Amino acid sequence: MTTRYVALLRGINVGGNNIIPMAELRASFSKAGFSEVVTYIASGNVVFSSAKAVKPERVERLLSDRFEYEAKIVLLEAAQYAEVMDDVPRGFGADSSKYRFDVLFVRPPAKAKQLVNEIFRREGVDEVWAGRHALYFRRLEAQRTRSLLPKVMQQ
Repeated sequence: MTTRYVALLRGINVGGNNIIPMAELRASFSKAGFSEVVTYIASGNVVFSSAKAVKPERVERLLSDRFEYEAKIVLLEAAQYAEVMDDVPRGFGADSSKYRFDVLFVRPPAKAKQLVNEIFRREGVDEVWAGRHALYFRRLEAQRTRSLLPKVMQQ
């Protein structure tokens, strides 16, 4: 049986750092034995299939060796990615003129339900919800410079 995966790469093609052409990224995954490899724009999101279970460390090693940077990824099976979509809080994404919305995928062994209690928020500006594999952030657009959430997302 083949499993579909989503690899979310952090820190590539941003601000002129870790530039990785998507064609080379796809080729690297294919050469490593993965199938049905596709990328989404230059974001570093890779969707692929594998007949064998895949560990994030394998993908990080592949990327680090091939592209010479310290790769950090979040790896989700397609079913887990679907759970991220199922866990979206009611009303999340609504009223985008008033709020800014972000989703932060959590790298195991960290757990979103534990992290949500550790995140600093500015009352009246920031709100955070936990799903199974992600944290959902909402911040008041008019007060965005007072938000504490951008600092969390940079870690």
